[in-house]
Amino acid sequence: MNFTKVLCGTTIAMALGYAGISVAASGADGVTTPIKPAAKDHPLEEVWSGYKYAATDTQAMQDDEFSNPGMAWHDTGQELWSKVEGDAGKSCASCHGDDASSMKGVGARYPILDEKRGKLVNIENRINMCRTENMKAKPWKYDSSQSLGMSIFVKAQSQGMPVNVKVDGAAKPFFDKGKEFYYERRGQLDMACATCHEGYFGQRVRMNTLSQGQSNGFPTYRLKWQKPGSLHRRFSGCNKQVRAKPFKKGSDEYLALELYLAWRGAGLPVETPSVRN
Repeated sequence: MNFTKVLCGTTIAMALGYAGISVAASGADGVTTPIKPAAKDHPLEEVWSGYKYAATDTQAMQDDEFSNPGMAWHDTGQELWSKVEGDAGKSCASCHGDDASSMKGVGARYPILDEKRGKLVNIENRINMCRTENMKAKPWKYDSSQSLGMSIFVKAQSQGMPVNVKVDGAAKPFFDKGKEFYYERRGQLDMACATCHEGYFGQRVRMNTLSQGQSNGFPTYRLKWQKPGSLHRRFSGCNKQVRAKPFKKGSDEYLALELYLAWRGAGLPVETPSVRN
């Protein structure tokens, strides 16, 4: 499967229009052609997936389902979907049934505000909430093979669908916190997320090209890691690179940042499992 051509141009334009996202021209997908953000206060003139900035051989690896190393974790998630665990004697399939239909669109709209808890929840959180509350099973550790496998499998059911998160209403305070985090300088190097991904994207650093730091491909298989990793692992790595103390994976700070990043990449197609340098 070629992940960059999951949707035809007309379908993409219709999907983005329905989501309230303007496009540069028919067929804009943020991968082969740029997306023009609809929000007037969006900091970017064009929105591009990290796929654009990946090496050609890395792109080819992602495009080929049989060469994409992330598919091994996808298959793990597929196996876990029907595996009965916990005291309730349930599996994911027990409640959600067919994954292709029940999980379609989930990867495009998370993170969301859980109004009952009054906090943001991402896909990794939701999976563990289902495990502990519905299956009565133990939660998976962040970035464990099980968590990555199920997260990749769930998000893959939304391949090609445009990212479209809710950032208004009760979610607005969390969005604002994520935006504040993105522009706040930190660490001994006194750098913010925006320093690299807004000010210098497209430029070369240590043999790699800086991307816009979009999140539509996560969890992603990084060749540097030789395995997939969550978006929060990437956040942690960036914090360490600027000599700042990272927050805990799944923290409120990283969840808010995840929501803000999803808004910055609104309209980009879900690419999970993507492959990056």
